[in-house]
Amino acid sequence: MAASASSARPRLDSVDLLRGIIMILMAIDHTRDFFGDLSINPTNPATTTVALFFTRWITHFCAPVFFLLTGTGARLALRRKSPAELSRFLLTRGLWLIVLEVVLVRSLGWQFNLDFRVTMLTVLWALGWAMILLSLLMRLPAWAVTTIGAVMIAGHNLLDGITPATLGALAPLWTILHQPGFVYNGGEHTIFAAYVLIPWVGVTAVGYGLGGIFALDPDRRRRLLLRLGSAFTLAFVALRWLNVYGDPSRWSGQASPLFTVLSFLNTTKYPPSLLYLLMTLGPALLLLRLFDGGTPKLLRPALVFGRVPMFYYICHVVLLHTIAVVVCYARFGGVHWMFESPTIANFPVTQPEGWPLALPWIYLIWFSVVVALYPLCRWFAAIKQRRSDPWLSYL
Repeated sequence: MAASASSARPRLDSVDLLRGIIMILMAIDHTRDFFGDLSINPTNPATTTVALFFTRWITHFCAPVFFLLTGTGARLALRRKSPAELSRFLLTRGLWLIVLEVVLVRSLGWQFNLDFRVTMLTVLWALGWAMILLSLLMRLPAWAVTTIGAVMIAGHNLLDGITPATLGALAPLWTILHQPGFVYNGGEHTIFAAYVLIPWVGVTAVGYGLGGIFALDPDRRRRLLLRLGSAFTLAFVALRWLNVYGDPSRWSGQASPLFTVLSFLNTTKYPPSLLYLLMTLGPALLLLRLFDGGTPKLLRPALVFGRVPMFYYICHVVLLHTIAVVVCYARFGGVHWMFESPTIANFPVTQPEGWPLALPWIYLIWFSVVVALYPLCRWFAAIKQRRSDPWLSYL
């Protein structure tokens, strides 16, 4: 039964605002996936441009922040759910996200087909497993959950030397846990794990611990967020400067000071290295501190996207792919490329020759998609705010 507006679920604006900002930024990268040149590594100083590098780099903040705030949101949910109810919800929502990723979003959203020739295990897959495992971990004290997460983040690069090929029959399991690659490669059908579980589960567990900070009085909470954010950021700079541990990709001097900075910032996302996570989560915590004092008027629209992240995610993928179909027909007189199964290197669509658009066009499409989705997301956010139908928690 629907709840009245008076029983609407409370929201924490600083968390919703940060989540909304990273959802908006995420769409830049996905627009580039559909319309950019996928043959170029945008963060390789040897092949990129400054504009392309930072177009990709700014979106590095999206996945870490989303996993972190998933854990934080779970901890905050204990204000209105019993531990047993929350554990059950995390388990069922995690299973739903895995099904959504494998069966619907990747096939119907990203590829517009159901042939399952290329199955990419990405963010929803890993997020689903993170929720399932958190549903078990939360039976421990919060400090233990946080410690486990911190150890997973800080120590998983010690496992970089272990490759799936050395593990025989356990190779697919290691690919899922730590080493991105093919879980199954049968010729016509392939399963590729891009988001592996160990580090992402760790980020979610740390986020669960972070949620406890929001029960503190405002002054103490803000001091802790400032100290943690500063410590993470300084730790990134120090460890990256030492160039010894924390990322399999070392930085090096380049032809110009600017490109040396790009090399310094070029940390590894697949799997997310310790340095990658310090680089992104440190500033995220500082933004949480900034937003804890109130939502700047200019950023208020981001609150809407932050309150309906899954709804926005699905809608923006479908809309981007639909625009790609229209653009493809207008430019090439056909659309079959947009429905074919691409290769792993050319995911999500098979690009006809001459397809990639210049960055200004990519930014224009991105901006148009965000603006177009705002009224729809605002409508759905209002529904979620005034109703408590169980199905709304899964979208």
